[in-house]
Amino acid sequence: MHARRRLGAVTALVACDLALGLSAQEPGRHATPVPLQPLAQQVRRLESALRYLGEPLPAGDRQAIDEAVGTSDETTAVLRLQQVLDRHVLVSVHINPESRVRVEQGSARPELVQGGTRVFLVKVVNEAGVTAPLVVQSPHSGRVYVPSRNRPEAPKDLTDVHVRERWAEISLFAQPPMRPRLSGLGVEYAILQVYSRDAGQRSALMGFSVGQGSQDIGFRNDVEVLFTARPAHPIRVRVRDEQGAPTTAGFLIRDELDRIYPNISKRLAPDFFFQPQVYRADGDVIQLPDGSFTVTVARGPEYLSQTRRVAVAGSQELSFALERWIDPSRDGWYSGDHHIHSAGCSHYDNPTEGVTPEHMWPQIVGEALDLASVLIWGPSYYHQKQYFSGKDHPLSTPTRLMRYDVEISGFPSSHAGHLVLLGRKDQDYPGTKRLEDWPSWTLPILRWAKKQGAVVGFAHSGWGLEVKTADLPNYDMPGFDGIGANEFIVDVTHPDAVDFISAGDTPSVWELNIWYHTLNTGFRTRISGETDFPCITDDRVGLARSYAKVIGPLTYRKFIDALQAGRNYVSDGRSHLFDFTVDGVESGTAGSEVRLDGPRKVKVAVRAAARLDPIPVESIRQKRYDETPYWDLERARIGTTRDVPVEIVVNGVPVAAQNLVADGSTRTLTFDVALDRSSWIAARILPSSHTNPVFALVGGAPIRASRRSAEWCLAAVNQCWTQKSPRIRPGELADARAAYEHARQVYRQRASEAR
Repeated sequence: MHARRRLGAVTALVACDLALGLSAQEPGRHATPVPLQPLAQQVRRLESALRYLGEPLPAGDRQAIDEAVGTSDETTAVLRLQQVLDRHVLVSVHINPESRVRVEQGSARPELVQGGTRVFLVKVVNEAGVTAPLVVQSPHSGRVYVPSRNRPEAPKDLTDVHVRERWAEISLFAQPPMRPRLSGLGVEYAILQVYSRDAGQRSALMGFSVGQGSQDIGFRNDVEVLFTARPAHPIRVRVRDEQGAPTTAGFLIRDELDRIYPNISKRLAPDFFFQPQVYRADGDVIQLPDGSFTVTVARGPEYLSQTRRVAVAGSQELSFALERWIDPSRDGWYSGDHHIHSAGCSHYDNPTEGVTPEHMWPQIVGEALDLASVLIWGPSYYHQKQYFSGKDHPLSTPTRLMRYDVEISGFPSSHAGHLVLLGRKDQDYPGTKRLEDWPSWTLPILRWAKKQGAVVGFAHSGWGLEVKTADLPNYDMPGFDGIGANEFIVDVTHPDAVDFISAGDTPSVWELNIWYHTLNTGFRTRISGETDFPCITDDRVGLARSYAKVIGPLTYRKFIDALQAGRNYVSDGRSHLFDFTVDGVESGTAGSEVRLDGPRKVKVAVRAAARLDPIPVESIRQKRYDETPYWDLERARIGTTRDVPVEIVVNGVPVAAQNLVADGSTRTLTFDVALDRSSWIAARILPSSHTNPVFALVGGAPIRASRRSAEWCLAAVNQCWTQKSPRIRPGELADARAAYEHARQVYRQRASEAR
């Protein structure tokens, strides 16, 4: 669905089943007794919806709600809750026992803002117990014409009168967490949104109904409201990076009532309705009315965010000089997010097109990503594939690259695990004309992509690998019933089939456990960081990313070759592990391999840096590891200090650690690590950053670090087969069965070779 249609869909009804009957014009009087518990639950749902829409209830009202819910007398609590909400009612709708509707204006101030949206409450007194959707209609609402450079004249089907009269978009909100229909309770509240194209006083006739025949005699289901829209002014922003060059940043703007600007629900791309921030380049404009605003400017995890109070009184210019606490690219470490989307998930409920590369570019620049892979997948595949060229997109610059590639998601093989294919030359699998023709399991697709030089791996690795323990490694058997690195347990046993598994966007224990076990069994698959924006997270691109070391100028090929070689580390961007070496051999160089004549100590070194604010963020620290954000440096904080542990991991087990002060400084840490057998060694700040391994071969023996890991892998193949084989096509089942049996034989052999 096109951005305009999707954002319009966001503005439909949601009812907040508040079961009290009070006149909006007389807050707190004539209350209908209801149980407090369901009422309080419904109020919380309303609060969540208003926060999502960027217009939360004022802080004083939220406090009053909390106090009311805690009141011991239920009648008093219900009355106080109603008193709080009635102040925000613009229209009161009464449905009589015959389902006739009449309306009257409420007590909320009908104040709007030019070019923006305001949110009000609608009270529904429902004597008939109607459960149909509540509908609002207005002759002043519809396709609002706004002159622009690309459309200076109104469409031909709009007369001057139409243009003048259609000054608003008026709609009811119909998305979760609220219900799309009336509940049938005696009193409910709905959320009304009013967008104004113009400034000044404008009148709107609004009619409400709950189906055919519900209009009351005398047309009393209409109410005429005189709105006053405050004028908005162009605020030009100047944004310079740490070197004084013009750049793009994210702007989060709130007024004194904590309302977000531009309003979330009526945004059009390149501004996304699911993000509180908007991205603006140097010289761009943001429309704001007169007033006082808090403006927070940020540009990804490598920069310090800035917050200032701004008084707006007419057009003006605001300048921001950004500060960077670290710049890995100066040492050849470039950040990349190999998994972002321009269609599907948060972009649209029913996608047919998605957004353009021009809409994705501000997201990439605004989060200071050096490289981004925009992955075409099932939703909008046939539209979005026009952007795939096998080359960097023309918007790319010498120091910032955007490339379109593919995620095998929404394809017949998706049940076995989603795949990321980077650096392809061919768009479609041989012999296919549509997605449904592609293979129904993963190994054939990986082999096809590898033949054309692609670097391939599994996406959002933890899905389907859920366990109840936080131990790492652990030997619990997950369900293998999801879309993460499930068939990876089979594919990794086939030579040159899979290069990496993804990390950073699912719980770290689930991602790392299967990787640790396969490393312990002697395989050398790498990890790479991804966000899966805006599906797993729609906060921003690059929340998890890879930092890859590139020699010379950055190119897409050099970056994905670094991922394949393991010359990268995964990070949330707030901690960094540069130049990880074992006996002088750096990860990702010389095959990441060190050869030792016999057991001895090795010298491990890493340059580490991290930055935490002095005051802990308890809301993150207290979360379980399987709650978002999954990878966040705050989780690694030691107590209330700014210290985080840098651990050296041997065969999945931490064997040494040093505390690092997360003050933004880069420090070289060294460790002496004893090895008594062939092993893999890595560094981590868990769950914030993790290097790829260096493989130390003692006496020329292969790595067989754990028989128990090999046995876990063997059991995992069997578990995976029970989940995936029923959805593999009959014509492909014989090859799949042989591939699974090959994996079993490999793990049995390696278990026999392990300690």
